[in-house]
Amino acid sequence: MALKTLTTFLSPLSLPHHFTNSTPKFLKTYTKPTLIVCKSTLSPETQFESDGAGAGAAAPTRGDQFLELQKAKEAAKVVLRDSKKKRKKKDKVLKVNTAVASCYGCGAPLQTSESDAPGYVDPDTYELKKKHHQLKTLLCGRCRLLSHGHMITAVGGNGGYAGGKQFVSANELREKLSHLRREKALIVKLVDIVDFNGSFLARIRDLAGANPIILVVTKVDLLPKGTDFNCVGDWVVEATTKKKLNVLSVHLTSSKSLAGIVGVASEIQKEKKGRDVYILGSANVGKSAFINALLKKMGERDPAAAMAQKYKPIQSAVPGTTLGPIQIDAFLGGGKLYDTPGVHLHHRQAAVVHAEDLPALAPQSRLRGQSFAVISETETNNEFKSHGLNGFTIFWGGLVRIDLLKVLPETCLTFYGPKSLQVYMVPTDKADEFYQKELGVTLTPPIGKQKAEGWKGLDTERLLEIKFEDTERPASDVAISGLGWISVEPVRRSIRSSDINLESTSGEVHLAVHVPKPVEVFVRSPMPVGKAGAEWYQYRELTEKELEVRPKWYF
Repeated sequence: MALKTLTTFLSPLSLPHHFTNSTPKFLKTYTKPTLIVCKSTLSPETQFESDGAGAGAAAPTRGDQFLELQKAKEAAKVVLRDSKKKRKKKDKVLKVNTAVASCYGCGAPLQTSESDAPGYVDPDTYELKKKHHQLKTLLCGRCRLLSHGHMITAVGGNGGYAGGKQFVSANELREKLSHLRREKALIVKLVDIVDFNGSFLARIRDLAGANPIILVVTKVDLLPKGTDFNCVGDWVVEATTKKKLNVLSVHLTSSKSLAGIVGVASEIQKEKKGRDVYILGSANVGKSAFINALLKKMGERDPAAAMAQKYKPIQSAVPGTTLGPIQIDAFLGGGKLYDTPGVHLHHRQAAVVHAEDLPALAPQSRLRGQSFAVISETETNNEFKSHGLNGFTIFWGGLVRIDLLKVLPETCLTFYGPKSLQVYMVPTDKADEFYQKELGVTLTPPIGKQKAEGWKGLDTERLLEIKFEDTERPASDVAISGLGWISVEPVRRSIRSSDINLESTSGEVHLAVHVPKPVEVFVRSPMPVGKAGAEWYQYRELTEKELEVRPKWYF
């Protein structure tokens, strides 16, 4: 139409007379522009049609070509979708093949080749469970023995079965937890109140990184009768703030009586926020027992936690019971609960004591302070009055020896620890002879003369100079890693309450503490236990800034 209109407009009839002779030239001049105008009016689709197909009656219409194009696009989408599904299937198959089934009691990978190694399962039982896809319900041979009361350690010089074979090293267990620093997780850190300093994990930052921590203090039911937990909670928070950790809150708990467990469960649900929850702590601090108590309380409201109780981690008095991370599906929402291997600390008494003597280090009932044997004034009246307790030695079982170098006549040492460890006092000049004669008999552990012959002795000596400025309260605690603590009172409480005039209200107490070589000795502020603890404990006045940063404690 455009061409006809242009031709009509430029016809000789419509032009003036003086243009008629040049009409052919005019038409030649506009021939090419006419073709350009025609091409420029074509759309890209029309141009595609003219190039791809002919102009005959059999050529596809625009609608047919549009439908074919859409069908090609849909087919391409289907191909891409199928290829993605195949890739996902391949990835899933690889994950299943590389994953190794583990014992639900200790976390060790299941194997059927070495009977004296962790994770061993009878080959027939393994194949049967594998056939029915029930490997997650298997318990290894070592866990079965532990559940029946056998003491089979896995870490340390005495680890393994009767042959003394060591299962894993402490460094290997630490490596299994090294990934936590790079993950976003919620850390539940456990500390034993009886061995607070020895089980605290001073290098917890190396494992947890910057992840938030919920501090759980276990075994508070073992504290002496009449203990005020307000004082103990404040004492724990004071000791924790000095570590400068990212602690959200502190909970005093008991896995045996379930005290404080509900508060921990609610705190975990509040702070979890879809992250995985890892239970961390030193070996034999009570992680598995705590998880069992936690699942029991969570199972009352959470069906996932109730189902998880069927296959709970094994708990025993043996340090290093858990040998690998144990995944527990305890939450309906996102995130998993993990029981981790206990961090083995070489400076605890459990690292040097024989496996059969380990139960003697675990208190089973409420602690009662044991004072050393009192010398009767009728037998050594003159010596007692002139020198006091200077020149005497106190043995705490066969594991600790304390030489009293400089003390007041009224000084009292009270021992808090397992009842099986008895306290004996003898003159220092006869201490070596007494120790060699009674080791394994009255001074236990080690229990039995045969174990006493292989005992390395009390090689480490630490000299302590304990200053005191107030005789109305204990001067300090001397904590023995992995065992308990000794409360040092410059003046016995019974004497303080009397009308006896003391020569001075300040001074020093000098002690020499002997322990096995790797065991550490800590000097700390006294823990307020018993009825007397609430009387002498003093709360520190806090600033507004300290109140904002200071973690709260719950019981």
